[in-house]
Amino acid sequence: MSPRRPRPRLLALAPVLALVLPLAGCGGSGDSGDGTGGRQITVLAAASLTGTFTDLAHRFEREHPGVQVKLAFDSSATLAQQAVGGAPADVLATADTTTMDSAKAALAAAPQDFATNTMVMVAPASNPAGLTGFEDIENPQVTYVACVPTAPCGKVAQALLQDNHVTTKPASLEVDVKSVLAKVTSDEADAGFVYRTDAVAARDRVVSFAVPHAQDEVTTYPIAPLTQSEDADLANAFVDLVLSDTGQQVLHDAGFAKP
Repeated sequence: MSPRRPRPRLLALAPVLALVLPLAGCGGSGDSGDGTGGRQITVLAAASLTGTFTDLAHRFEREHPGVQVKLAFDSSATLAQQAVGGAPADVLATADTTTMDSAKAALAAAPQDFATNTMVMVAPASNPAGLTGFEDIENPQVTYVACVPTAPCGKVAQALLQDNHVTTKPASLEVDVKSVLAKVTSDEADAGFVYRTDAVAARDRVVSFAVPHAQDEVTTYPIAPLTQSEDADLANAFVDLVLSDTGQQVLHDAGFAKP
């Protein structure tokens, strides 16, 4: 490993999850509210779906002229809480089935699995700690970050650390996988645990390392329309797009696997 160099101090462990976060840029479902009489839907999606669902939302709008798709990305646990709390949204997509089950009271139909993902370890492209593999996180001089245990990405990371008998602790726990990736790419941590798709999306900003037993901790993504939707037809149509060959190709290109 290369000599250590100074780096910004990491935040304290386990930031508190906001129970109900505002749906930034989301004005509710139904009418678009822009005076044009157009229709809109709001989709709550796990942070790890940011790239693929943004792509799919654009495709959906092109296929449905006059329709606007609002997207809200966050930790699956936070989004599930928002859905159960009656947030003005139409569709929920989470990064694991357990979190989707917690939102059962708000689901208008049975959830359908649409993708799977596995976890990798990433380091900044410059790899300042000189990591050569997963085993290096046992070095007490190496700082690594992971998601909070309440998030699906945190549950997977925690299971992998246990599977591999890792005794060192993460320097910080982040609210979602995008926050973990940001810590790594901003050089605030030597390593972090993210989904394989996040590492693919980060391209040359990170270097990736396989995590032993990752195939034993595969996470499955379900999607379902919500009871509070004011436009059930559009909500179901968006779910259909995600499950379609087109949707599956977008997910495949981003590194997701089929369930």
